[in-house]
Amino acid sequence: MRSILMGLTIVLALAFAGTSMASDGAAIYKSKCVACHGKDAAGSAMAPKLAGSEFMKGDMAAIKDSIKNGRFGDDKKYKNFPIAMPKWESILSDSDIDAVIEYLQSL
Repeated sequence: MRSILMGLTIVLALAFAGTSMASDGAAIYKSKCVACHGKDAAGSAMAPKLAGSEFMKGDMAAIKDSIKNGRFGDDKKYKNFPIAMPKWESILSDSDIDAVIEYLQSL
C-alpha cells in the first residue's frame, strides 16, 4: 500500500511540474513576447507566427539560440518583418527560455 501511495505521489508531482512549467512559459510569453508575436503566438505585422510553425517543430538548439541571441541584419530569418528579434539572454534564464519554448510547442 505504501509503495502505491509513493508511486501516485511521484506521478502527481511530475504531472503538476509539467503544468507549472507550461504556465510559467505562458506568463513569460505574455509579458515579453506577445507585443510582437501576437496573442496565442499567431503572429502580427511585427513578427511571424510561432504557434504550429515548422520552426517551432524544429531543432531545439536553434530555437533556444534565436531567443537567447536574437536575430539581426542578415541573420534575420523573416526579412519582411520591420524589427529584429532582440537578445533575451540577459533577461531570461535558461529555464525561462525552456518554459517559453515548451509553451509555444504546446500551442
